[in-house]
Amino acid sequence: MGYLQGEEIRMEKFEFASLDINRVSFAQLFFNKTMLVAYALIALAGIGIYEIYDLRYFSHVANAHSAGLDPTNPALKEAMRLAVFGNVGEVSRETPWTLFIVNYMYMIYTGSGIIFLVALAEVMKLHIVEKVAAGFMTVGIAMVFAGLFTIATDLNMLNMHWMVLDPNINAGMWLMLPLYCTYIPFVLFEIYLILTKNRKWAQRLAMPILVMSIGVDLIEYYIQAKLFSMNTARHLWTEFPFLTFYFIISAFVSSLGIMGVYSYLVHKNKPEYTELTELVRKGILFFISVLALYEVIAYMVVDKDWAFLILFGPFKYLYFLGYILLAMVLPFFLTFRPTTSWWKIPLASIFTIIGGYAGRYLFVYGGNANPMTNRFGVGYEKYDVYQLASSFHYEHPHLGEILIVVGSIGIILAIYKLFDLLFSVALLRDKH
Repeated sequence: MGYLQGEEIRMEKFEFASLDINRVSFAQLFFNKTMLVAYALIALAGIGIYEIYDLRYFSHVANAHSAGLDPTNPALKEAMRLAVFGNVGEVSRETPWTLFIVNYMYMIYTGSGIIFLVALAEVMKLHIVEKVAAGFMTVGIAMVFAGLFTIATDLNMLNMHWMVLDPNINAGMWLMLPLYCTYIPFVLFEIYLILTKNRKWAQRLAMPILVMSIGVDLIEYYIQAKLFSMNTARHLWTEFPFLTFYFIISAFVSSLGIMGVYSYLVHKNKPEYTELTELVRKGILFFISVLALYEVIAYMVVDKDWAFLILFGPFKYLYFLGYILLAMVLPFFLTFRPTTSWWKIPLASIFTIIGGYAGRYLFVYGGNANPMTNRFGVGYEKYDVYQLASSFHYEHPHLGEILIVVGSIGIILAIYKLFDLLFSVALLRDKH
């Protein structure tokens, strides 16, 4: 609980570029309790990366390298078939997107949602949000970096330099590169404006920066949705109506959950806590209501094969108990009316965080579960000359993926703690 709390003790400071920076020792900065926890989680991610790279590059299945060494080997044909069409490593042709994409989506969308909501609240002149904006936005940018860490592993860190050396501007994934190269400095500059002592300059730039930030966020959600809608073999993704809107609304639910938990951990004993939690309560209630309505409409529109897999097939327990119950039903009853109970809003926030992750998992793995289309109405199309595609396909996440996802939490803790120790982002700041 104390990991995210700001340093209330007066620290000696020095000024740089209109910022007050705390004087902290190397040991205080890098070897405090929070950082040690973060290091342990990141170490687990290191083990996960080793596991994944061992599967990808040292598997006992034929690859292009072995084909080049012995192209006439009679066993090579079968080995190559297994490499291309079999279940080798953590991905296969039937399940190309895995837990990496789930975690990337969750971290990026939730972090961006926090930043978007804070910018929107500042435009709307919600003064209590302006005062705590530095802490919220630091959590948001930390989650964005955690998502990028996850996707960097999935994209193959050994070859990512080709995105710059040989750009493919028509690829949706490549579009993420200029997007984040713009988005991240933008958010860091917003945080700088919040922390800076030069109030007059900050106030002049605040409104155009906030408006531009909202625009950049919307572009980000649009490009993310475009990535899924381009995958024509998976109607759960291509037929979801207004996919950008779905990503935004579902992200806001998880974002408000993170903001609710953060408010409890950092501000629970402070005068601003009641006003903060009331805003979080109203936000959760509104957005889960919109999301629930969207879910009803979406599954009336989407391909019936996928709809039945999700609603009545192998994913039904995850959908109703993991997603609908936790992300919508329980938070709705906990936030339906104003409350003075200290536990209701934090508990509702925790439910939306867990339920939101279940929803992302369901979207990715559910989209993979029906591996090909039935566009001609004569059954599922063949993958290749060897076999027919099954009507349902599911692969459990590999241990390496799970460890990398756990390690991404360490990235969040480390980034936030470094910001807080240096700039005291958890403290209230009156911008007026």
